[in-house]
Amino acid sequence: MSLENTFALQFTTMEDLIEFFITILKQSDSVDIAEAEFKRQLVDDAELRRQYREYCRENGTSEKRGFLDFCEEYVENQDSIWESLSDYDNQE
Repeated sequence: MSLENTFALQFTTMEDLIEFFITILKQSDSVDIAEAEFKRQLVDDAELRRQYREYCRENGTSEKRGFLDFCEEYVENQDSIWESLSDYDNQE
């Protein structure tokens, strides 16, 4: 899976980087595939590496785990949203 053309953008803010994370995650079949694609992109893009280091520093995570930590939290939040919707449906 190659997402090169999809991600030819400048990361001017942390929000841009987070949107990039979400896009990779949504376009991948699993967190493992998303992580592999993200790591490939890191090798190819110096600006992405710089922004990612800054993101990790600001979020108190390591560069090794930063993307995975984000993915785990994102997936948990998405699951929580679905559970809330299911709870609402069950109340009716």
